[in-house]
Amino acid sequence: MNKDNLDRLFEKLHGEFDVAEPQSGHQERFLEKLNKDQGTIALNEKTSWWKPLSIAASIALVALLGYQAFGPQPSIKQQVTKIAPEVSQTEFYFANLIEEQVEELKEVKTPETAQLVDDTLAQLEKLDKDYETLEQDLVNGGDSKIILSAMITNFQTRINLLKEVLSQIENIKNLKSQNDESFTI
Repeated sequence: MNKDNLDRLFEKLHGEFDVAEPQSGHQERFLEKLNKDQGTIALNEKTSWWKPLSIAASIALVALLGYQAFGPQPSIKQQVTKIAPEVSQTEFYFANLIEEQVEELKEVKTPETAQLVDDTLAQLEKLDKDYETLEQDLVNGGDSKIILSAMITNFQTRINLLKEVLSQIENIKNLKSQNDESFTI
């Protein structure tokens, strides 16, 4: 066939060619039929192991990202300790001192001093909430020197409050004992 004949043939068949993609697995089916017709058997077929492996890796990645995003977060105390390690030592010292004085305050509570003790404990709770706010401010990136100073001042305020109340309770006891001694039957 000469070139003109070929060109005419293609022009005549223009638009009638099958240009669609073959169906999925066409090559495997073709090779299977070819091997069957020739009487050969394929012994070593390729196994597709990368698909299950990629799915497993994707699931593992999503699980890891989910754990990091929604997993347990460090507490405020742990974050504060990470930012300023000296805070945990100072807090431990002051907290023990305050706890001892609170226990002493509860032990000396009497009907005459009940209102004073209850008010003091309420004030201590407010100061404790203020301290937690300071910790949160420190974690959120506030000026660490000012916040650390305010934290120490908070502890000192609590200690001074407890000392003052214990001193007042002691004065109340002394006045009561003097009144009881001066009272005669």
